[in-house]
Amino acid sequence: MIDPRADVHPSAEIDSSVTIGPFSVIGANVKIGADTWVGPHVVINGPTEIGRENRIFQFSSIGEEPQDTSYRGEPTRLIIGDRNVIRESVTLHRGTEKGLGETVIGHDNLIMAYVHIAHDCTIGNGIIFSNATSLAGHVEIQDHATLGGFTLVHQFCRVGTYAFTSMGAALNRDLPPYCLASGNYARLIGINKVGLKRNGFSNDAIQALHRVFIQGMRGRAGRESHLDAMFEETEVPEVRNLIGFVRGSRRGILRGGRPH
Repeated sequence: MIDPRADVHPSAEIDSSVTIGPFSVIGANVKIGADTWVGPHVVINGPTEIGRENRIFQFSSIGEEPQDTSYRGEPTRLIIGDRNVIRESVTLHRGTEKGLGETVIGHDNLIMAYVHIAHDCTIGNGIIFSNATSLAGHVEIQDHATLGGFTLVHQFCRVGTYAFTSMGAALNRDLPPYCLASGNYARLIGINKVGLKRNGFSNDAIQALHRVFIQGMRGRAGRESHLDAMFEETEVPEVRNLIGFVRGSRRGILRGGRPH
């Protein structure tokens, strides 16, 4: 299952069911789980752990040193879960010692061509990264978010679950769960109603989220007091999740209103 033209380091732990294409290079301290397919011309350096049933396409660079001037060769890690699709020319970097020490990517993610995920990022499950999306270091992307093509995310920002960005959005603050963002710099423009309906959210939950957005998210004045009152009054779990995300933001929340 390993093409004879591939270069696999003797210390790499490769499951017997793994396929590795021609001219791929697998470095030391790399572990690849069962039924993973690695195409041609892929470079994987360690320490890197890759789970089961992943598909990694040509010219991807996986587990390379972080692009951080503080990095001095420490043995930081990249951890990738199961059933991810990693398309052409994707770059996924290990963590840094001053950060988490590892970059973590969950399960069932679609990472399209030319995506960059930098050091110390934490990526959840079921996320779509459209072409050429770029994440700076220390970014958190929660489950089932969708990032449009050429989305840029500033370091230390968070993107909440089921959030959505339009093409070319540039996020310099946190994007709350279930919300839409667009523009450069991005602004909040509403609730991700289409995405929520497609994923089986009830109409009641969607309407409750919409009310929170209209009453507590669009403006800046009085935002905290409005949201605190809504959190105490509601029993809708999605609303409590959204408000809890906003209350826990360290970098600040994207401003509301349509982008200029």
